[in-house]
Amino acid sequence: MDSDTLTGLLKNVAIKFPDRRALSVSGKFDLTHARLHDLIERAASRLVSAAGIKPGDVVALTFPNTVEFVIMFLAVIRARATAAPLNAAYTAEEFEFYLSDSDSKLLLTSQEGNAPAQKAASKLNISHVTATLLDADSDLALSVADSGSVVDSAADIVNSPEDAALFLHTSGTTSRPKGVPLTQLNLVSSVKNIKSVYKLTESDSTVIVLPLFHVHGLLAGLLSSLGAGAAVTLPAAGRFSATTFWPDMKKYNATWYTAVPTIHQIILDRHANHPETEYPKLRFIRSCSASLAPVIMSRLEEAFGAPVLEAYAMTEATHLMSSNPLPEEGPHKPGSVGKPVGQEMAILNEKGEIQEPNNKGEVCIRGPNVTKGYKNNPEANKAGFEFGWFHTGDIGYIDSDGYLHLVGRIKELINRGGEKISPIEVDSVLLNHPDVSQGVAFGVPDEKYGEEINCAVIPREGTTVTEEDIKAFCKKNLAAFKVPKRVFITDDLPKTASGKIQRRIVAQHFLEKP
Repeated sequence: MDSDTLTGLLKNVAIKFPDRRALSVSGKFDLTHARLHDLIERAASRLVSAAGIKPGDVVALTFPNTVEFVIMFLAVIRARATAAPLNAAYTAEEFEFYLSDSDSKLLLTSQEGNAPAQKAASKLNISHVTATLLDADSDLALSVADSGSVVDSAADIVNSPEDAALFLHTSGTTSRPKGVPLTQLNLVSSVKNIKSVYKLTESDSTVIVLPLFHVHGLLAGLLSSLGAGAAVTLPAAGRFSATTFWPDMKKYNATWYTAVPTIHQIILDRHANHPETEYPKLRFIRSCSASLAPVIMSRLEEAFGAPVLEAYAMTEATHLMSSNPLPEEGPHKPGSVGKPVGQEMAILNEKGEIQEPNNKGEVCIRGPNVTKGYKNNPEANKAGFEFGWFHTGDIGYIDSDGYLHLVGRIKELINRGGEKISPIEVDSVLLNHPDVSQGVAFGVPDEKYGEEINCAVIPREGTTVTEEDIKAFCKKNLAAFKVPKRVFITDDLPKTASGKIQRRIVAQHFLEKP
């Protein structure tokens, strides 16, 4: 049973590699796999005995990339509860939606807290607890009093492959983000897939550059490393810094890293302007979450002397779906997202018929890493799992060598540097502005982020609005990364013959303007 749960896998790693480094906070302290496991067990016991967490409860976590997040995330899962990591940049209104939609019973933060999250939790009558680890030898402190119950109550808890371990939201083409429950089996399947394709072992080491509230950083960077007995380093600042990235990579003997194209470009810019005297010898560099331009791939390989492997992933697949292989396993093709990893993949037409190589259709998958369905969303489940496959919403083809090429998206999501933004969510905010009659958000090509968000609005009759007015209003109601970079004020929006506003047409219309 242990091999079918993430917690079982991590327990076995702690037994097999007790004294190897598991987790470092750059420049502060290191934790071995055995010590990390002990801290997780103790924290899980405290969640049960002091915080009253029961199997199936949802616990929301909003932290920077800190050791406290890693311990508490795994402790929640160990307690048979469901971890729901949230972006610390959300507004109070966004936190309120996510906390409510996930039915969270508890909010966990760092000692510094998060004012918008705490405001939302207070409004929803959700308890707030902070977590602090001072050093490698300290016990993790939770801001909740013990009720005098058994300290090692987690010892009696047996995890099941079917336990809902992780709950994330994925932005859909409707205004309501879809809740994605992922089980222990989903998590451990994905970790094994990632370990397998990149041949991760206890000899590997990486520096986390992506936020751990996303599946990319969480699964590919953190959990797959821990599941392989390898080591991860968290930047001292709790987030990516181009200044400290290479010093950390060298100090902790990193063998690889994974990032979104935007971060790769920042790293390349740093290399051009402030090159290191030497770079660590990397086995590979991984890119995922948005399309990587072939020119960026070649620049990375030339600069850092390592193969760049582009991959394809999504939340519903517990991250990885396909990847270009390591050099010894085959070529990596610029512009392709590689071969399927650990699951079945097919290109289907609208009738659900599997297409021959090089024929375009919708990319569909099925396997033990794929969610069983969205939470309380029968309509999305019906569309998303038609013909016995999960439908990604992406259009692509598989070539005669078995490599997947993506050519477009059915869904209208805006992919800003790996952050998936629902344009309808932004539309809703635009239309809430008292002086806006019509508003539409759309994606436009962007050199740095792949796609950037723009919008067009028609002011209400007799009113005047400016681009600055709209941006200021959006900043109050949306996380910073969802705020449109450019606002077009207009008196007309292009529509289809039936009167529908089509984003693609709107984007084309305004992009043609000087």
